[in-house]
Amino acid sequence: MSGRAQLMWDEAVTGYDFGPDHPMDPVRLALTRRLVAAFGLDRELEVVAAKPAGDSTLRLVHREDYIDAVKAASADPAGADGSYGLGTADDPAFAGMHEVSALIAGQSVGAAEAVWRGDVDHAVNFAGGLHHAMPGGASGFCIYNDASLAVARLLELGAERVAYVDVDVHHGDGVQAAFWEDPRVLTISLHEHPRTLFPQTGWPQEAGAGEGEGAAVNVALPAGTGDAGWVRAFHAVVPELLAEFRPQVVVSQHGADTHFEDPLAHLAVSLDAQRAVQVACHELAHEYAGGKWVALGGGGYAVVDVVPRSWTHLVGIAAGKPVAPEAMIPEGWRQEVFARTRQLGPQRMTDGRWPVSWASWEAGYDPADRLDQAVLATRRAVFPLRGLLP
Repeated sequence: MSGRAQLMWDEAVTGYDFGPDHPMDPVRLALTRRLVAAFGLDRELEVVAAKPAGDSTLRLVHREDYIDAVKAASADPAGADGSYGLGTADDPAFAGMHEVSALIAGQSVGAAEAVWRGDVDHAVNFAGGLHHAMPGGASGFCIYNDASLAVARLLELGAERVAYVDVDVHHGDGVQAAFWEDPRVLTISLHEHPRTLFPQTGWPQEAGAGEGEGAAVNVALPAGTGDAGWVRAFHAVVPELLAEFRPQVVVSQHGADTHFEDPLAHLAVSLDAQRAVQVACHELAHEYAGGKWVALGGGGYAVVDVVPRSWTHLVGIAAGKPVAPEAMIPEGWRQEVFARTRQLGPQRMTDGRWPVSWASWEAGYDPADRLDQAVLATRRAVFPLRGLLP
């Protein structure tokens, strides 16, 4: 099931930099790229730099007045228009913001184009997954919504069914909003419950509208959910929906901020469980979408210990050369970590929890368990709308 794979990378994406005090430190991208190379994965896939998304592409999702506002803030950060979510604490304006945001979007769009054309089976843009940006505004560290743009480009190229699976700790609200009434796009988001985390959306009752009713799926997980519950919830919802929907392409978003070390959220998921879900997305793409898989990054603010390892696993899986969880991390990479951050890098590619144990939904559920209550709420809200038993 390996297939041909492509890694989308342009060193200039590390210019997506909100400043030294912002949690989204671009060093996480640079360190991931170096760790991918340290494991020799460059030899297993094609490394490609796509062109930035042009205005006509950006307009597939974003309003023209918003694009103009980003360009203006990019040229004059001090004059950023806060009514568009620019120049805020979450999304500070910086010089060149439009150009680097369009470059990241271009990598995701290029990944989608390559997969749809059949040039490759899998394509990864770990700099992408900026899923909070709305058609008319920035939000949650996201300027342009590259995930939505990749899906929209697939539709423009003729795709009739695209599945978007988002396992970031935060709700994939911008992608859901972009396709709220579109039955061609099935959006599935597993995230920490909106009661306890930004953006306070993603309730199970949010299921789409109009012709898109039943095409938005939200699993709102209790704070503190760990490996067994997180993987159980994924398998209790995603495979059955994909089997019914029969997507032509799977686009998945792999924010690493579900991890127990992440400073901005409250789940307790290990690197090993993240890897298990990456493997599952790969397998589901082969089972239901002919292997067509676009994999994106996303959040993740433990920028040394977690993000580079998680996304290197993702690249290895897509390349057909998965990195063993017990693999030792090359010393040269750990030296680079210390030189860049004055932190000690991790020594192995595991948190010591592989293989991850979890109980299938078919084996039964506990009505008193908060995780099972969350899964059942989602199944009851959406499954009957798709002709499935809750």
